[in-house]
This record gives sequence, C-alpha cells and structure tokens, in this order.
Amino acid sequence: QVQLVESGGGLVQPGGSLRLSCAASGSIFSFYTMGWYRQVPGKERELVARITRSGSSNYADSVKGRFTISRDNAKNTVYLQMNSLKPEDTAVYYCNLVRLTTGTNYWGQGTQVTVSS
Repeated sequence: QVQLVESGGGLVQPGGSLRLSCAASGSIFSFYTMGWYRQVPGKERELVARITRSGSSNYADSVKGRFTISRDNAKNTVYLQMNSLKPEDTAVYYCNLVRLTTGTNYWGQGTQVTVSS
C-alpha cells in the first residue's frame, strides 16, 4: 500500500506562483518514478511533469519554462514549482507514483489550483 499526500494548492492570481508537494509513504521501493498530473472537468487527466529517481524529467509543452519538478529521494517527496501561472493552469493536480517493477500506478487525493484575478 502506497499513500500519496499532496499539499500546496490554493488560489493565486495570474502571473503568481505556487509550490506543490507530494509525500509518499507506505510500501515504498527503490524503483519508481513520480510526477504530477492535472484534470479539469470534462477533460481527461493529463501529464504535467514527471521525474525519475536519477533526476530525468519530462514536461508537458504547455508548462515548459514555467514549471519545475524536483524530488527528494530520502523523503520520498516530489515537488512542483509553478511560476507564471495562467488561468488555464486551473485544475486539480494529482501526484502520481509508478512502481517500475509492476507498472502499478498510485494516486494522491488531488489538490486544487485556481488561477484567477
């Protein structure tokens, strides 16, 4: 059992910044990747960013240059620094962990990010 707990969401004005955190606990093993997805009503969940334990990262084109993903392996925690936020970034952001040995996905409860003036 893996539990993922997100924090850091909230309301921010366009152009502002937020930092999301996701702490993993439970049956955590060495071989996994972590990332962030987001979802808005009526649309499918989309990848925002992901990072391997070695530090390799990938970003959605829509957030490149604005968002930065990082992780602290010792704390089993992944972060998402979001800068220059736009209204279209408004979504529920979900933390994701993939166990590479099994391909199993684990999800957090989600944290709401609202970008509005």
